[in-house]
Amino acid sequence: MLTVEDVKNKVKSGELTLKDIVTNGWMCSVTRRIDKIKQPRGGYIRPKEFETIVLDGGGIDELNPVENVSPSLVGMAVDYLTRFMSGTSAIGAFKISEMGSRVVQRKELFDQLLSNVKGLDDDSISAAVKLSGFDSAYRAGVMAYRPVQNINPNSDTVENIRTMVKRSLRFLDQYGPKVMDGLTFEGGYTGYVSSGDGDFLTKDTLWDFKVSKKKLQSKYTLQLLMYWRMGLHSIHPEYKNVEYLGVYNPRMNVVYLLDVSKIPEDVISTVETEVIGY
Repeated sequence: MLTVEDVKNKVKSGELTLKDIVTNGWMCSVTRRIDKIKQPRGGYIRPKEFETIVLDGGGIDELNPVENVSPSLVGMAVDYLTRFMSGTSAIGAFKISEMGSRVVQRKELFDQLLSNVKGLDDDSISAAVKLSGFDSAYRAGVMAYRPVQNINPNSDTVENIRTMVKRSLRFLDQYGPKVMDGLTFEGGYTGYVSSGDGDFLTKDTLWDFKVSKKKLQSKYTLQLLMYWRMGLHSIHPEYKNVEYLGVYNPRMNVVYLLDVSKIPEDVISTVETEVIGY
């Protein structure tokens, strides 16, 4: 297995350059690693292998058609507010945002915004979107950061986020309760994949939230597969109980679910060795 320390030592010895690491897609997050991987036709796990379940409570047609902040910010705000509204502390729900605020030395602004997160009122949602803007500094570096005080979701965007969080809470009532959120994989990271965090774990299912307007894609199914295998290699015993991989899309109000026993062993082996680096 190629470890993080192996890669660092190769850089120190001159065997590898930082450009080599970027080109090869090493020492990166799960999502960036996936961007560097050419999957087989249809994907390592084809989206059509997942069962599609449409939940009650309306879909995309009930939402406002236009939002004035990026889909990634909307997605993070929905995810983090769902964590908060389902029992996680505010500081726990926005822990990646806090780390990002430290990177850009705006912890005081982070604290001020976090104090405004109290529920699903307009001010709480607006603050959550701004807080989510700090994530880029942690995930992609200072150069990716844009001042969060310039992020101002309009009323249509705020309303959509509120609706999607309420749908997410109903989803957790039906498929939960959650065992963990803000999933990490200490002990499971490698020289290929040195970071990455998932969304929710229930008793027997590893879940990822997506607010995309598109149907399930192979990059998302690979992301889930990587989370599951990294979880099994990690120090966290909870991942041993995973029997299903799931995606919940609160924009579409659709669940995608796959029994892990249906994933071919050769696919698991290939992803573990060639994609993750075990």
